[in-house]
Amino acid sequence: MDITRVGIVGAGQMGSGIAHVFALAGYDILLNDIDRTALDKALETVTKNLDRQVSKEKISEEERDEALGRIATTLQLSDLGGTDLVIEAATEREAVKVAIFEELVPHLKPETILTSNTSSISITRLASRTDRPEKFMGFHFMNPVPVMQLVELIRGIATDEATYETLLGVVESLGKTAASSEDFPAFIVNRILMPMINEAVYTLYEGVGSVSSIDSAMRLGTNHPMGPLELADFIGLDTCLAIMNVLHDGLADTKYRPCPLLTKYVEAGWLGRKTDRGFYDYRGETPVPTR
Repeated sequence: MDITRVGIVGAGQMGSGIAHVFALAGYDILLNDIDRTALDKALETVTKNLDRQVSKEKISEEERDEALGRIATTLQLSDLGGTDLVIEAATEREAVKVAIFEELVPHLKPETILTSNTSSISITRLASRTDRPEKFMGFHFMNPVPVMQLVELIRGIATDEATYETLLGVVESLGKTAASSEDFPAFIVNRILMPMINEAVYTLYEGVGSVSSIDSAMRLGTNHPMGPLELADFIGLDTCLAIMNVLHDGLADTKYRPCPLLTKYVEAGWLGRKTDRGFYDYRGETPVPTR
Protein backbone atom coordinates (compact mmCIF):
# COMPACT_ATOMS: atom_id res chain seq x y z
CA MET A 1 0.00 0.00 0.00
CA ASP A 2 1.21 3.50 -0.84
CA ILE A 3 1.38 5.60 2.34
CA THR A 4 1.17 9.38 1.81
CA ARG A 5 -1.18 10.70 4.54
CA VAL A 6 -0.48 9.82 8.16
CA GLY A 7 -2.79 10.42 11.13
CA ILE A 8 -1.29 10.67 14.60
CA VAL A 9 -3.43 10.42 17.73
CA GLY A 10 -1.89 12.20 20.70
CA ALA A 11 0.13 15.42 20.58
CA GLY A 12 2.41 14.77 23.53
CA GLN A 13 6.15 14.19 23.51
CA MET A 14 5.93 11.08 21.36
CA GLY A 15 3.19 12.28 19.01
CA SER A 16 4.96 15.55 18.26
CA GLY A 17 8.24 13.74 17.66
CA ILE A 18 6.60 11.26 15.29
CA ALA A 19 4.93 14.14 13.42
CA HIS A 20 8.34 15.82 13.11
CA VAL A 21 10.13 12.88 11.48
CA PHE A 22 7.24 11.94 9.18
CA ALA A 23 6.75 15.51 7.94
CA LEU A 24 10.48 15.89 7.33
CA ALA A 25 10.39 12.65 5.30
CA GLY A 26 7.67 14.06 3.02
CA TYR A 27 4.46 12.64 4.51
CA ASP A 28 1.34 14.76 5.01
CA ILE A 29 0.46 14.74 8.70
CA LEU A 30 -2.84 15.20 10.53
CA LEU A 31 -2.13 15.45 14.26
CA ASN A 32 -5.06 14.86 16.62
CA ASP A 33 -5.55 15.58 20.30
CA ILE A 34 -8.52 16.35 22.55
CA ASP A 35 -6.74 19.47 23.85
CA ARG A 36 -6.08 22.50 21.62
CA THR A 37 -3.31 23.63 23.98
CA ALA A 38 -1.53 20.32 23.49
CA LEU A 39 -1.73 20.71 19.72
CA ASP A 40 -0.35 24.25 19.88
CA LYS A 41 2.47 23.13 22.18
CA ALA A 42 3.27 20.25 19.81
CA LEU A 43 3.63 22.62 16.87
CA GLU A 44 5.88 24.88 18.96
CA THR A 45 8.04 21.89 19.88
CA VAL A 46 8.31 20.67 16.30
CA THR A 47 9.23 24.18 15.13
CA LYS A 48 11.89 24.55 17.83
CA ASN A 49 13.43 21.17 17.04
CA LEU A 50 13.44 21.81 13.30
CA ASP A 51 15.08 25.19 13.95
CA ARG A 52 17.76 23.40 15.96
CA GLN A 53 18.40 21.07 13.02
CA VAL A 54 18.74 24.10 10.73
CA SER A 55 21.22 25.75 13.12
CA LYS A 56 23.28 22.55 13.14
CA GLU A 57 23.11 22.46 9.31
CA LYS A 58 21.42 19.05 9.32
CA ILE A 59 18.54 20.39 7.22
CA SER A 60 17.98 23.55 5.18
CA GLU A 61 15.53 26.36 5.95
CA GLU A 62 13.52 25.26 2.92
CA GLU A 63 13.26 21.70 4.26
CA ARG A 64 12.13 23.06 7.63
CA ASP A 65 9.44 25.24 6.07
CA GLU A 66 8.19 22.42 3.84
CA ALA A 67 7.98 20.04 6.82
CA LEU A 68 5.99 22.54 8.90
CA GLY A 69 3.67 23.08 5.94
CA ARG A 70 2.86 19.36 5.88
CA ILE A 71 1.51 19.28 9.46
CA ALA A 72 -2.16 20.03 10.11
CA THR A 73 -4.00 19.59 13.41
CA THR A 74 -7.51 18.61 14.45
CA LEU A 75 -9.56 18.08 17.60
CA GLN A 76 -11.85 15.61 15.79
CA LEU A 77 -10.75 11.99 15.70
CA SER A 78 -13.09 11.35 12.77
CA ASP A 79 -10.98 13.69 10.59
CA LEU A 80 -8.30 10.98 10.46
CA GLY A 81 -10.64 8.83 8.35
CA GLY A 82 -8.96 9.77 5.07
CA THR A 83 -5.42 8.86 6.13
CA ASP A 84 -3.48 5.83 4.90
CA LEU A 85 -1.75 5.07 8.20
CA VAL A 86 -2.81 5.93 11.75
CA ILE A 87 -0.34 5.92 14.65
CA GLU A 88 -1.90 5.98 18.10
CA ALA A 89 0.48 7.71 20.53
CA ALA A 90 -1.80 8.38 23.49
CA THR A 91 -1.04 7.69 27.15
CA GLU A 92 0.20 4.21 28.09
CA ARG A 93 -3.17 3.01 29.43
CA GLU A 94 -4.92 0.20 27.62
CA ALA A 95 -8.46 1.45 28.33
CA VAL A 96 -7.63 4.82 26.75
CA LYS A 97 -6.14 3.20 23.65
CA VAL A 98 -9.10 0.84 23.21
CA ALA A 99 -11.55 3.74 23.47
CA ILE A 100 -9.63 5.63 20.78
CA PHE A 101 -9.64 2.66 18.39
CA GLU A 102 -13.34 1.98 18.92
CA GLU A 103 -14.21 5.60 18.13
CA LEU A 104 -11.81 5.84 15.19
CA VAL A 105 -12.43 2.56 13.32
CA PRO A 106 -15.87 3.44 11.81
CA HIS A 107 -14.32 6.43 10.01
CA LEU A 108 -11.33 4.65 8.45
CA LYS A 109 -10.91 3.50 4.86
CA PRO A 110 -10.88 -0.32 4.58
CA GLU A 111 -7.23 -0.31 3.51
CA THR A 112 -5.93 2.02 6.25
CA ILE A 113 -3.23 0.51 8.45
CA LEU A 114 -3.78 1.01 12.17
CA THR A 115 -0.85 1.03 14.61
CA SER A 116 -0.03 1.75 18.23
CA ASN A 117 3.12 3.34 19.60
CA THR A 118 2.60 1.40 22.85
CA SER A 119 5.80 0.48 24.64
CA SER A 120 4.43 -2.59 26.40
CA ILE A 121 0.74 -3.47 25.82
CA SER A 122 -0.30 -6.58 23.85
CA ILE A 123 -0.67 -5.80 20.15
CA THR A 124 -2.84 -8.88 19.63
CA ARG A 125 -5.24 -7.72 22.34
CA LEU A 126 -5.44 -4.17 20.99
CA ALA A 127 -5.92 -5.43 17.43
CA SER A 128 -8.82 -7.64 18.53
CA ARG A 129 -10.77 -4.52 19.47
CA THR A 130 -10.71 -3.26 15.87
CA ASP A 131 -12.21 -4.41 12.57
CA ARG A 132 -8.77 -5.01 11.00
CA PRO A 133 -6.46 -7.16 13.14
CA GLU A 134 -4.63 -8.21 9.96
CA LYS A 135 -3.78 -4.53 9.31
CA PHE A 136 -2.79 -3.73 12.89
CA MET A 137 0.78 -3.55 14.26
CA GLY A 138 2.87 -2.19 17.05
CA PHE A 139 4.92 0.76 15.79
CA HIS A 140 7.13 1.68 18.73
CA PHE A 141 9.33 4.75 18.31
CA MET A 142 12.02 5.63 20.83
CA ASN A 143 12.16 8.95 22.69
CA PRO A 144 13.26 11.52 21.52
CA VAL A 145 11.93 10.44 18.14
CA PRO A 146 13.95 12.85 15.94
CA VAL A 147 17.19 11.63 17.53
CA MET A 148 16.73 7.91 18.19
CA GLN A 149 17.30 5.57 15.24
CA LEU A 150 15.36 2.50 16.35
CA VAL A 151 11.72 1.60 15.65
CA GLU A 152 10.33 -1.65 17.06
CA LEU A 153 7.88 -3.42 14.75
CA ILE A 154 5.56 -5.79 16.61
CA ARG A 155 3.21 -8.14 14.79
CA GLY A 156 0.05 -9.35 16.46
CA ILE A 157 -1.06 -12.92 15.89
CA ALA A 158 -3.25 -11.86 12.94
CA THR A 159 -0.97 -9.26 11.29
CA ASP A 160 -0.47 -10.07 7.62
CA GLU A 161 2.82 -9.95 5.73
CA ALA A 162 1.75 -7.05 3.49
CA THR A 163 1.19 -4.81 6.52
CA TYR A 164 4.56 -5.72 7.98
CA GLU A 165 6.38 -5.09 4.69
CA THR A 166 4.60 -1.75 4.23
CA LEU A 167 5.64 -0.52 7.67
CA LEU A 168 9.17 -1.81 7.18
CA GLY A 169 9.34 0.37 4.07
CA VAL A 170 7.97 3.35 6.00
CA VAL A 171 10.68 2.96 8.65
CA GLU A 172 13.35 2.89 5.93
CA SER A 173 11.86 6.02 4.33
CA LEU A 174 12.29 7.83 7.66
CA GLY A 175 15.99 6.96 7.68
CA LYS A 176 15.54 4.79 10.75
CA THR A 177 16.24 1.12 11.52
CA ALA A 178 13.59 -1.46 12.38
CA ALA A 179 13.89 -4.26 14.91
CA SER A 180 11.19 -6.92 14.78
CA SER A 181 9.79 -8.16 18.08
CA GLU A 182 7.34 -10.88 18.98
CA ASP A 183 4.22 -9.79 20.83
CA PHE A 184 5.31 -10.41 24.41
CA PRO A 185 5.00 -7.91 27.29
CA ALA A 186 7.23 -4.82 26.80
CA PHE A 187 8.72 -6.27 23.56
CA ILE A 188 12.55 -6.03 23.33
CA VAL A 189 13.81 -2.65 24.51
CA ASN A 190 11.60 -2.18 27.56
CA ARG A 191 11.75 -5.89 28.49
CA ILE A 192 15.45 -5.27 29.11
CA LEU A 193 15.53 -1.56 30.05
CA MET A 194 12.67 -1.26 32.54
CA PRO A 195 13.80 -4.02 34.92
CA MET A 196 17.20 -2.28 35.03
CA ILE A 197 15.55 1.03 35.95
CA ASN A 198 13.32 -0.74 38.48
CA GLU A 199 16.39 -2.37 40.04
CA ALA A 200 18.06 1.05 40.27
CA VAL A 201 15.00 2.30 42.18
CA TYR A 202 15.23 -0.72 44.50
CA THR A 203 18.92 0.11 45.03
CA LEU A 204 17.84 3.61 46.11
CA TYR A 205 14.92 2.27 48.17
CA GLU A 206 17.16 -0.14 50.10
CA GLY A 207 19.76 2.54 50.81
CA VAL A 208 22.53 0.95 48.80
CA GLY A 209 23.29 4.29 47.17
CA SER A 210 21.94 7.80 46.72
CA VAL A 211 20.39 9.11 43.49
CA SER A 212 23.63 10.81 42.46
CA SER A 213 25.86 7.85 43.37
CA ILE A 214 23.66 5.34 41.52
CA ASP A 215 23.58 7.45 38.37
CA SER A 216 27.30 8.28 38.55
CA ALA A 217 28.16 4.60 39.02
CA MET A 218 26.22 3.55 35.93
CA ARG A 219 27.47 6.44 33.78
CA LEU A 220 31.12 5.98 34.69
CA GLY A 221 31.14 2.25 35.42
CA THR A 222 29.17 1.03 32.39
CA ASN A 223 29.58 3.99 30.02
CA HIS A 224 25.83 4.70 29.87
CA PRO A 225 25.11 8.21 28.51
CA MET A 226 22.84 8.92 31.50
CA GLY A 227 22.14 7.16 34.76
CA PRO A 228 19.05 4.95 35.16
CA LEU A 229 17.26 7.32 37.54
CA GLU A 230 17.92 10.32 35.30
CA LEU A 231 16.66 8.24 32.38
CA ALA A 232 13.53 7.27 34.33
CA ASP A 233 12.80 10.97 34.89
CA PHE A 234 13.26 11.59 31.19
CA ILE A 235 10.89 8.76 30.21
CA GLY A 236 8.32 9.61 32.91
CA LEU A 237 7.94 7.66 36.13
CA ASP A 238 4.27 6.98 35.39
CA THR A 239 5.27 5.34 32.11
CA CYS A 240 7.98 3.30 33.85
CA LEU A 241 5.47 2.09 36.44
CA ALA A 242 2.88 1.25 33.78
CA ILE A 243 5.39 -0.87 31.86
CA MET A 244 6.56 -2.67 35.02
CA ASN A 245 2.93 -3.46 35.84
CA VAL A 246 2.44 -4.90 32.34
CA LEU A 247 5.56 -7.06 32.79
CA HIS A 248 4.52 -8.19 36.26
CA ASP A 249 0.96 -9.00 35.24
CA GLY A 250 1.83 -10.49 31.85
CA LEU A 251 4.74 -12.70 32.90
CA ALA A 252 3.65 -13.49 36.48
CA ASP A 253 7.22 -13.36 37.78
CA THR A 254 8.08 -11.58 41.04
CA LYS A 255 11.32 -10.26 39.55
CA TYR A 256 9.18 -7.73 37.66
CA ARG A 257 7.41 -6.41 40.79
CA PRO A 258 7.50 -2.58 40.67
CA CYS A 259 9.56 -1.05 43.44
CA PRO A 260 7.30 0.51 46.13
CA LEU A 261 9.36 3.70 45.94
CA LEU A 262 8.55 4.04 42.23
CA THR A 263 4.87 3.69 43.07
CA LYS A 264 5.20 6.31 45.82
CA TYR A 265 6.77 8.85 43.48
CA VAL A 266 3.96 8.34 40.95
CA GLU A 267 1.31 8.66 43.65
CA ALA A 268 2.92 11.93 44.71
CA GLY A 269 2.71 13.23 41.16
CA TRP A 270 6.49 13.40 40.93
CA LEU A 271 6.71 11.99 37.43
CA GLY A 272 10.08 13.34 36.31
CA ARG A 273 10.94 16.12 33.92
CA LYS A 274 7.37 16.66 32.72
CA THR A 275 6.27 17.65 36.25
CA ASP A 276 9.60 19.26 37.25
CA ARG A 277 10.16 16.69 40.02
CA GLY A 278 11.05 13.05 40.08
CA PHE A 279 14.29 11.51 41.29
CA TYR A 280 15.64 14.99 40.57
CA ASP A 281 14.10 18.41 41.22
CA TYR A 282 14.24 20.44 37.99
CA ARG A 283 12.77 23.69 39.28
CA GLY A 284 16.15 25.40 39.72
CA GLU A 285 18.96 26.15 37.31
CA THR A 286 20.47 22.69 37.76
CA PRO A 287 18.74 19.40 38.70
CA VAL A 288 19.03 18.47 42.39
CA PRO A 289 18.54 14.87 43.65
CA THR A 290 15.38 14.45 45.73
CA ARG A 291 16.88 11.64 47.84
